[in-house]
Amino acid sequence: MSLRFKCFFSIMLFLSIAVTGSSTGLEELLGADKIAELAATNPLTEVQFRDPRPRLMPRDERLRRLINDAMEALEPTLFVESLYRYEKPAAAGRAEAPQETWTEAERNALYNATLAISSLQGIEYFSASRNRMRTFYETSTVIDDPDTKRPLADPAYATPPKELLIYARQKDLTFGDNIYQYTYYAYPDSLIFIQENISSMTVGPITVVRKNRLRSVVAVIDAGDSLLVYVASMAKAASFPGMNERAGRSFSNRAEAILSWFSRQADDALSK
Repeated sequence: MSLRFKCFFSIMLFLSIAVTGSSTGLEELLGADKIAELAATNPLTEVQFRDPRPRLMPRDERLRRLINDAMEALEPTLFVESLYRYEKPAAAGRAEAPQETWTEAERNALYNATLAISSLQGIEYFSASRNRMRTFYETSTVIDDPDTKRPLADPAYATPPKELLIYARQKDLTFGDNIYQYTYYAYPDSLIFIQENISSMTVGPITVVRKNRLRSVVAVIDAGDSLLVYVASMAKAASFPGMNERAGRSFSNRAEAILSWFSRQADDALSK
């Protein structure tokens, strides 16, 4: 084999590995069909009411276990999923190597960005019933305890703990003033947090979701040049005529609001 051919072969092999490396993460997490769907519609959304099962969940074992545990505990009558591909901004040298996984500094910045509960205050979602944008959380504050409810500053960590539990008080213009428990999990290649309602969620005099009957899971998974953001909200909700469909539209629109919020948080965290 000539030296020229060896050089050509080495270059082609390197390019092949580089191209494969930039897309393998997504293919392993989603599969080719789901990648094509995301390319056409980003985000993807699914709403299910009877015998729900995850349809958009990335192939991540830790996430699968958490979702399965939540579904077994709740036996939900409402299950809403959204899947979003966030393209990392070209910053801090990433333009030269966009396929690389996140750095420790980037992961830590994203973790603290998701801990910023106060930044949820004032975000908006599209209200299907009112056919206009509406405030999601009027107020959103970390608190010390569900009983005392003393407000605290958003926590921040130089190194994310593997597991963290915090409480928040959030006034929702639809479901009222509620207390939530947030559990955060930090892994080398993903960040996952779960919201659980500690108080009952009501619409006027009607209790729609009793306490501990809601779980919202948000997973941020590193995929080289992108982040996959998966949101699953599930609830054992009260059943009234038309309530399921109304709740399904509401939760799917709220999931999109959370994705928009995350995108802004990530832009800020990864562009520094």
